Formats: sequence, structure tokens, C-alpha cells
Amino acid sequence: MTLTDAAADLLAGGPVCDACLGRPFADRSFGLRNDERGRALRTTLALEADEPYEPVDPVECWVCEGYCGTFDALAEAVVETLDGVDFATYQVGTVVPPLVEENDRLLREDAGMEPDAGEPLKREVNREVGRRVGARTGAEVDFDRPDVLCIVDLSAFGPYAILEDGEAVTAHAVDRQINPAFVYGRYRKIERDIPQTEWPCRECGGSGTQLTDDGEEPCDYCGGSGYLYDTSIEETVRPHVVAAMDGREGTFHGAGREDVDARMLGTGRPFVLEVKHPHHRTPDVEALEAEINEAAAGAVEVEGLRLATHDMVERVKEHDASKRYRAAVQFDEPVSATSLDEAFAELEGTTVEQYTPQRVDHRRAELTRERTVYAIDGEPGITETMADSVETELLEPEDVDTTATIEVHGAGGLYIKELISGDDGRTEPSVAGLLDTGAEVAALDVLAVEGEDEPFERADYFKDEAADGGGESGDAEETGDGDESGDDTGDGE
Repeated sequence: MTLTDAAADLLAGGPVCDACLGRPFADRSFGLRNDERGRALRTTLALEADEPYEPVDPVECWVCEGYCGTFDALAEAVVETLDGVDFATYQVGTVVPPLVEENDRLLREDAGMEPDAGEPLKREVNREVGRRVGARTGAEVDFDRPDVLCIVDLSAFGPYAILEDGEAVTAHAVDRQINPAFVYGRYRKIERDIPQTEWPCRECGGSGTQLTDDGEEPCDYCGGSGYLYDTSIEETVRPHVVAAMDGREGTFHGAGREDVDARMLGTGRPFVLEVKHPHHRTPDVEALEAEINEAAAGAVEVEGLRLATHDMVERVKEHDASKRYRAAVQFDEPVSATSLDEAFAELEGTTVEQYTPQRVDHRRAELTRERTVYAIDGEPGITETMADSVETELLEPEDVDTTATIEVHGAGGLYIKELISGDDGRTEPSVAGLLDTGAEVAALDVLAVEGEDEPFERADYFKDEAADGGGESGDAEETGDGDESGDDTGDGE
């Protein structure tokens, strides 16, 4: 069967518009729209038969029932739906009425063509509406993770009202989805006893109330707040970022977490704040950083805020990282500097075995974990950097032999407190075990959280440096499948 024979068979079943005529041949001749293919076929048939050229308006087409004439109106409806939303990339999807899908199938069947010849109507609508949206907004189509996704439901409006009466497509025909935006940064926790995320009260379940004989009363355990701590890193950062992006809510993702009573100093801990339903995606991150730090009043600091991609969430949560710590330690018996050095020499480079610590065994699986101590060093006494974090009596000169300041560089997941104390034999070897005396961490600082093999901050994870993954809506070959076009214990610390 020749191309013109197939086209003649398609036209034999009734009036077919140019787009519907060209769609079964969408895989032929790259660079043409389906209506251009259909018009060329109709013209060729008229020339071969030496008959008048008789175009068919979409409103008369039995296949699409007029929908192929509404692309401009649909694009206008999509653009109107996105008014007030900041976006650089987009995608358009379509829900086609079942009866129209059936018409599209019957068109090929009646002409003896394969059911999947060319492309389906859905793909054509996605592309044609999508490229019009791109032209009107200057945004780029993204088939992977667009800033916004608009699904057009063709059954939500009548095409004849659009084509014959000039009505606009109803807003109910377009379902708008605004995808999250992401801000990366690092935080330092200058003050102790601040959890990373909100910590609901375990007694009232976060309600802030308790039942008594007299009815509901404020919870005695949390004072009625519903939380065990007045604030958190999440509560310090989230409101400002969500407000700057005009979003609905935010979710905090951290690269692990330090214990509540530990400080996070040095280079800080990587995090991503995910903002749901943002209307503004490009805030001034330097101004945002300054705003957060001013509001935190020295308790928390953030730095290096940058607009990130969705993939940075997984990187922050899953990227292998080593950590550096500084601990103020109290011993049960006096320990000499020589003994300390010998214990450090024994531990450095060693892989220790840590059975689930007693302090977390109520919420962590009971198993033995192997973690490496990359480096360990220290000195007797509490150094000035830790002096404000321990009880005053530990700073007396006579206590130098029963205290030490120890710094550790370890693999991610190494329980530092248990590396020091031995946790009643659950961690082997340990500082306490090698010194043959009890040892307890009086205060702990995390000094660095860095990637094991490469930094967290790789260029392609940031919006300002990521490779361009978008493109312009185009012909069928560019549309892919065409379905859519357009508790707070730290991680070992």
C-alpha cells in the first residue's frame, strides 16, 4: 500500500481534519507538524485525482471531534493557570476522552493500518499545546522533573463552544502541579540542646494536652507546647525559606544529625530545605542567609545557601561522609599523657566493632556495626575550646589527670560516645577499654561533615551550575513516550 493509498483509505470513513489525517504518519519526515503532513497528503490526493481541494475544519472531524482546533485556546488556559507562578521549566500532559481515543483507533483500523501507526492523539496534544506554552512564557520543556506540570482534561470542556462561539477553555480543564524547590546549605549549631528537627512530646504525642479527671489540661511534660524543645534547626531555617519562596510548607533533610546535646561547629552540616508548592523559585539566597542568621541570634548559623536540584536531597541523605569530632572526656581514674598516646596509637586506623548502643537500642536494630577510626589524638585536661561546655569542677588543675580533650576523625556512623566509653563492652576496642578505666563524654562537638570520596557540593547538583536538561517542545520524535509533555539521636555522634 502506497502512502497516498493509505491516506485515501483514512479519508474514506468520513471527514478527517488535517491533524488527524497526518497523525498516523507522524513517524515520517522529521520537522513537520501533523496538520502539515495531513494537508500535504490531502493536496497530493486532490492533484492526483484532478479534483477540487476540499479542506476539513476540525469542528467537522469525526475523529478528534474538534479538539485539534483548540490547541491555541488550551495553551492560553495553561498560561492563565500559571499566572503568578515562577518557573523556568514545564511539562504538559493530556487526558483524552475514551470515545475520542476510540475514534483515533478506529481511524487506523478502518484503513487497514497498524493500531499504533504514527502517534496517539494524546502525544500530539501534549506537544502542540506544550510548544505554544513555551513560546508564550519563554520557559523550556523538561520531560524529567519540570518546575510545573499542567494536565489538560479534554473532557472538561466542549470544543464546539471554543471553535464556533469563541469561548475560552474553562479553568477546570487544567490541573496545575507546582513541583518542589530546593535550597542547599550548611548549618552550625552554636548552642547545645537544640534538635535538628521538631521533637514532639512523647507523653502527649505533640498535642500539648493531657486528659485528667477534670478534662483536658496542658501537658505537664512539655508545658503545653507539644514539643520537648523550644526550637530546632528545622524551625530556625524552614519558615524563612518557605516565606522567601512563597511556598506552602517545607521539609528539612540533613546529612545525618548530631546528638541534641552536641554542638555542630567548623564547616557545618549539609542540609536541603525542600519547599512544597513554591510560587517564587529564585530568592536572593545571600539575603535569605543573612535573614536566617539574624533571626537565630547566634544560636544557629547557616552558610553557603544555594538553589539546588531535587537530586541533592538524595545526595545529602545517602552520600558517604566522614566526620570529625572533639570531645571533653572524664575518666574514673587518673590517666597519664603517655597512656593516652598509647591508646590513641592503638585505635588510629583500627576498625572497631560496635553493637547497637544502649542509649539507642529502643529504636535501632540490634546488630554489630564495623566502623573505622581514621585518626585520633588529644591531650590531658579540658582545653579552652570546651571549657564553657563542662561542669566547673572539671576545670580545676587537680582534675587534669582525670580529664582529656580528644579529637577523632571517623567513618560515617561511628558512635563517638561509645568509642570513648566502651558502652559496657559493646564497642571493642575503645578508649576506656584500652586505658582500663571508666570514661564518659562530658561534652561533644562535631567539627566537620565531609564526603568520603568527593565533596557534597558537586556542580551538577545546583541550579546555577547544572547542565541544561531541558529543550523545546517539538515534533513526535522529541516527545519520548508522549504520555506527558510538557526522635533525635545522631548518626553515631
